[in-house]
Amino acid sequence: MHQVLLTLTARRLIEIFSLTLLLGTAIFIASVFLQPKNPSSSSSQKQQSMAAARSFVLWLHGLGDSGPANEPIKTLFTSPEFRTTKWSFPSAPIAPVSCNYGAKMPSWFDIHEIPVTADSPKDESGLLKAVQHVHAMIDKEIAAGTNPENVFVCGFSQGGALTLTSVLLYPKTLGGGAVFSGWAPFNSSIMEQVSLDAKRTPILWLHGMSDPTVLFEAGQAGPPILEQAGISCEFKAYPGLGHSISNAELKYLESWIKTRLPSSS
Repeated sequence: MHQVLLTLTARRLIEIFSLTLLLGTAIFIASVFLQPKNPSSSSSQKQQSMAAARSFVLWLHGLGDSGPANEPIKTLFTSPEFRTTKWSFPSAPIAPVSCNYGAKMPSWFDIHEIPVTADSPKDESGLLKAVQHVHAMIDKEIAAGTNPENVFVCGFSQGGALTLTSVLLYPKTLGGGAVFSGWAPFNSSIMEQVSLDAKRTPILWLHGMSDPTVLFEAGQAGPPILEQAGISCEFKAYPGLGHSISNAELKYLESWIKTRLPSSS
């Protein structure tokens, strides 16, 4: 009788132990797979995803102008693709400018003569200093999570010349560079520094055929330099347009950028 009771007791203990083991396993599995997600981690991932998807347009103004004066440009970009676009309109530092008899004004680098021709003297040292400033702005945006191929640098006149150089010397492939009434403000040695990744950045070049400040011939001289280096460059001439930006040019820029955004591909 005692032996039977001991056997039953042993069986009961084994059953209790097995049940406890199963219950403990179930609790462990639930704790692993059903634990609430970290809201801060989820929010951070969402922000990173949004930053990578948005586009960034950096606009560089012309000689004597300012960034804020150019901000109305962004109001013309009404397509849905630009709802999350981040715009930046920096201002050039104040510096003496040779073509204006040394007068101080907002200037990215020195300009020796007006009108600017294909053979005008170059200020490469000042230009390269300005390029470093532009690259720092691009680096900051990419570090914030924006995809480099969603970054577009655009500029008018002196800002267009700086745009061209900045895009060519940037070490990564960007979404594109748009030059309005600009010129190639560098010597041929600069082209030897262009990386393979930079050569993949497309260039849009727009120029008024009646431009008295940066002559049309100065604009025309740029694309062949790029094409010889294997860089894609679309050149558009606007009859009757002087040294200014037209709405037609900006609307074309809008469509040009749209076709290069990931959502449009």
